Amino acid sequence: MLTRAWMRRGILACILWPLSLLFHLLIVLRRNLYRSGILKKTRLPVPVIIVGNVFIGGTGKTPLVIWLVEALRRAGHTPGVISRGHGATNRVPRLVAPDSAPDLVGDEPVLIAQRTQAPVAVGRKRPDAARALLAAHPEVSVIISDDGLQHYALERDIEIVLFDARGNGNGWLLPAGPLREPVSRRRDFTVANAERVSPDLPKDAIRMQLAGTVAERLIDRSQSIALGSMSMHFEGVEAPRITAAAGIGNPARFFMMLGAAGLSFDEMPLPDHYAFNENVFAGASADIILITEKDAVKCSRIDALKTDPRLWVVPVTAHIDEALAEKILEKLRGHPTA
Repeated sequence: MLTRAWMRRGILACILWPLSLLFHLLIVLRRNLYRSGILKKTRLPVPVIIVGNVFIGGTGKTPLVIWLVEALRRAGHTPGVISRGHGATNRVPRLVAPDSAPDLVGDEPVLIAQRTQAPVAVGRKRPDAARALLAAHPEVSVIISDDGLQHYALERDIEIVLFDARGNGNGWLLPAGPLREPVSRRRDFTVANAERVSPDLPKDAIRMQLAGTVAERLIDRSQSIALGSMSMHFEGVEAPRITAAAGIGNPARFFMMLGAAGLSFDEMPLPDHYAFNENVFAGASADIILITEKDAVKCSRIDALKTDPRLWVVPVTAHIDEALAEKILEKLRGHPTA
């Protein structure tokens, strides 16, 4: 209900609008405390790139971080990644390996470690996580912070603000709208994860598209098949029943991608960072169950799910204009962007 209200300036949003003014005052106060030095910032010995959003919820930060790691690596950098680690239980910084337990370090950091093989660390305080990462991997030449746009205790050299097809919503701050900060906040780059850039975003926003073309069997990721061929793959099943499940910030985006591939399926939206403590697929009358990579990180560690032959993972890749990488590299060299 609230999510729908955030997309327009209706009655509920108008009722909550005075509270958003108070929220704005708190934002300004906090930023000024950091600017004045009353609240301390940490400057690291290597450049820091923040990938974040002002629209609450998932906008596609993890695929963008993975793309950025690969782009920096191609340019000769050794990138490392830090994150808060949603749901992580550790009170001290922890290094993340591709086989780390998601309930200890978070699902997205594990996915980043698996996809990039880059050094990754999580911690409640990002400066501490960054120091732990550099201590363990002194070869790291640039740090990417997965989220952390509003965590000003860590000095940053580049800020990338990510939006999706929802744009700015109704343009109001929490709780009257979906914004954690005013959309006018400064940033170095704006990226729009959408088919078309919303007209309420800056004109220089760079478009990002997430593409998934194949599904990989969870029980054996070496087995893959093109999404468009899923219906023809199962011998003896004339029209296989397909369910698509997504425990991400915006499940509709995953469903739209599958629909664009020509698939017909039942939708199973799940809460973001869903833990799969209960087997939600036990009663599913489906021949094929398509899940996201983020969900696969957790399902692959659960006995009842990792051997379920119906589960197929759909990896996605971010496609972004290489001009963004060139401008980021230019700023890292200390020169202004064009």
